Amino acid sequence: MKKVLPNFFLRSKQAGFTLIELLVVIGILAVLLAITLIAINPARQFAQANNTQRASDVSAILNAVHQYMADNNGVPPAGITNAVLNISDTGANLCADLVTTYLAALPRDPQAAVAGSVAEADCAGAYDTGYTIVSSVANNRITVAAPTAELGASISATR
Repeated sequence: MKKVLPNFFLRSKQAGFTLIELLVVIGILAVLLAITLIAINPARQFAQANNTQRASDVSAILNAVHQYMADNNGVPPAGITNAVLNISDTGANLCADLVTTYLAALPRDPQAAVAGSVAEADCAGAYDTGYTIVSSVANNRITVAAPTAELGASISATR
C-alpha cells in the first residue's frame, strides 16, 4: 500500500522566497521610506522650529524695550538709534538696561555661534544675540528683527 503524504509535506521542499520576490519587497520598502522622508523632511522641520524660536525672541525683546520705555517716561534705552544695529556689545548694547529687570536674559538666535542666552553676568563681556533693532525717525516706533531667518521668512516686530 502506497503511503500518501499531506500537502504541506510536499511543499516543505520548496519553502522560501525567490530572489525576485525579495527584490520586489525591498523595492516597495525603499519607495515607502523615500515617501516618508519626503513627507517628514527633518531639515524643514528644524528650520521651522528655529523660526518659531526667533519670532518668540523678537517679541520678548520688543516687549522688554517697551516696558523699559514705560518705566522711563517714553525714553528708549540709549543703544537704540535710527540706524539698524545688531543687539550686541558693539551695536545696540541693551544688556545692562534690560537683563534681570525686564528679561531674565537676552535671547540669542538659535543658529548663533554660541548657544543659549546672554545672562546678566555676560553683559560685561562680548556678546551678539543675532537680532537687530532700529527706531523710526518719523514716528518713534521700534522694530526688532531676526535677519538670519530660514526658509525665506522675514521675522520682525514693530511697536
